Amino acid sequence: MTAPTHTDPHAGLDRAGRQPGGPGSAAPPNRAAWILVMNREIVVRALNKTFLIGLVVSVAIIAALAAFMAWQGSKTESFAVVVTGGDTTATAAVEAGEAIAVAQDTNAELTVLDVADADAARTALTDGDAEAWLHPADDPADGWVLTGQSDPDSTLTRLLTAGLQQEVLESNAAAAGTSVAELTAGSALTTDRVDGSAVDSQTLFFASFALALLFFIGALGSGQMIAGSVVEEKQSRLVEIMATAVPLRHLLAGKILGSSIVALAQNVVFAVVGLVALSFTPTAAILPSLSSSLVWFVLFFAVGFMGMAALYAVAGALASRTEDLQHTTTPMTMAIMGIYFLTFSASGTFATVLSYVPVANIVSMPVRVLSGDALWWEPVVSLLVLVAFTLVAVLVSERAYRGALLQTGGRIGWKRAFAAAS
Repeated sequence: MTAPTHTDPHAGLDRAGRQPGGPGSAAPPNRAAWILVMNREIVVRALNKTFLIGLVVSVAIIAALAAFMAWQGSKTESFAVVVTGGDTTATAAVEAGEAIAVAQDTNAELTVLDVADADAARTALTDGDAEAWLHPADDPADGWVLTGQSDPDSTLTRLLTAGLQQEVLESNAAAAGTSVAELTAGSALTTDRVDGSAVDSQTLFFASFALALLFFIGALGSGQMIAGSVVEEKQSRLVEIMATAVPLRHLLAGKILGSSIVALAQNVVFAVVGLVALSFTPTAAILPSLSSSLVWFVLFFAVGFMGMAALYAVAGALASRTEDLQHTTTPMTMAIMGIYFLTFSASGTFATVLSYVPVANIVSMPVRVLSGDALWWEPVVSLLVLVAFTLVAVLVSERAYRGALLQTGGRIGWKRAFAAAS
């Protein structure tokens, strides 16, 4: 008779008491595992309807804003200016203002409306036939008056002021037996900047706002999708199956790289659409400088977002249900919103400091490059600082991710995640 066989209940278990290949155990080494995960993330995001709809809507908004700016820049404003009784000085002033408008390419058109007297001039203003009435003041020493139904348009006022000054100067010069050229000799004024930049403050603010918005959309939108993807896989227990075939650090690396590629591609699409659209607007002259700044922004975003993606993946791993995400992602959301508001409104020394602070330097340093305020080596140093931040963020996140991903039963804290990974 064969003796009964006694099976050791602990046979085949690892040191932690887990079946090899079971959930939470170290999967066999697979150098290509992270590539598979990365490809899966890219495909899933590329086929996600919410992502695609958001991308199309954002591109449409950018194109619409640029089209509006182009329309505003090309729109011609017509101003009819009333003069009374064939006043030759007023008529000449309006014509001079029109010539100045053409020379300055202000898209303003001035025409003369000659009426009989003051009552007819007021009637023309009331009926909307004219925008303003140019006439002498009651006291000749007070010069001229520009009357409107309400406050006269600022562009019209500026042009008529310059035209009137030119006409009066010519009259006074003729009366004095000289010429305007002799009186104004040596008075030409040109502008220059020490930094050599051709970007004015208004355009710089617009550019910084646009870069901050690109950062906000890319970081927040893609980050939330990473966290959501992690918690969905965790809640459905799919991650326990994946963990038997893919090492957790490979799973994290694939998610970081896949999501970063998609987020970067999204921002590149936005940037290209924006540049093409701006080429049809009055700001087309700054495109070379803006293009250089955008190259730095894309490079900074590519590096910095990998660190943010790792932190968002941990935020998803710390949650056990989708409802927990609002709590676990709040610190990242608040940080991104703070960077968004600070970077496009910062100036002076504060802006310089921000250009070296991860992750704010993703926006602040390209803006300084655009303004001409940064020396050639400053973006390089700032990028190295961002690389160091990203490496630390990924290393710290990798440990917390491994410790939290397979734990369930409510929200998990960072301390508990670190303890589980040790």
